[in-house]
Amino acid sequence: MLEILSYPFFQKALAAVALISVCSAVLGTYVITRRMVALSGGITHACFGGLGLGYFLGISPILTAGVFAVGSSAAVEWMARRLSIREDSAIAVVWALGMAAGVLFVFLTPGYVPELNAFLFGNVLTVSNSDLWAFTIYAALLLGFFFMFRSRIVACAFDSDFARVAGLPVNFINYAMTALVAVGIVLTIRVAGIMLLMSVLSLPMMCAETFSSRFMPIVRRSIVISLVCSIGGLMASAMVDVPASALIVLLMGTFYIGARIIAAVRQK
Repeated sequence: MLEILSYPFFQKALAAVALISVCSAVLGTYVITRRMVALSGGITHACFGGLGLGYFLGISPILTAGVFAVGSSAAVEWMARRLSIREDSAIAVVWALGMAAGVLFVFLTPGYVPELNAFLFGNVLTVSNSDLWAFTIYAALLLGFFFMFRSRIVACAFDSDFARVAGLPVNFINYAMTALVAVGIVLTIRVAGIMLLMSVLSLPMMCAETFSSRFMPIVRRSIVISLVCSIGGLMASAMVDVPASALIVLLMGTFYIGARIIAAVRQK
């Protein structure tokens, strides 16, 4: 076990899961508080269209997935506000179109797409130096924006109507945070994959809110839980030779079940 820590690819994987754990805890708390789980799921699956387009055009699939993610999140916000379409209906449209476009572009791409499984199910061991720099820059931007507008973000997340009456820039905060969520989803695909990504965003926060109802304590507890599960899952995957994403999500699920049991025992 100690020997594998000396390998550069494993060091990159550790750094990547640490950065993404912090970001996903912040994003997950906002997503759950604002009840954006369905929107985040729609963005996640819409990314598949961007991945397929990237392979078809022969350019970076992460870049095109990012464009799809930000575009789909903005489209849902716009349809819900401007066209008076129910948000869940707008999400269904984006979800379906993204997946359909992804399937179409993958089948139109000549030859075999070797990295597709990594994007569907995650493979953190394939993280490159450029991926690590992208994670680092994104983490700095997210945390900088979050702490700069923390009180406004919390107000908009809990009660956007009250925040709007109070004169807060609700539209700016919502669009900015939705875009940050979209970009975070794209970057996290490399670790958890499209199939398991929503678990990484939601389970740590759901564990944390079992013991607290305040925003910042939930964020701090979510970061700790996410770090423990992500690093523990990665280390365990090196020992038993199974995908790290599956073990990370299983650990998070175990933490959540344990938290609910402890909370139920305390209430008796």
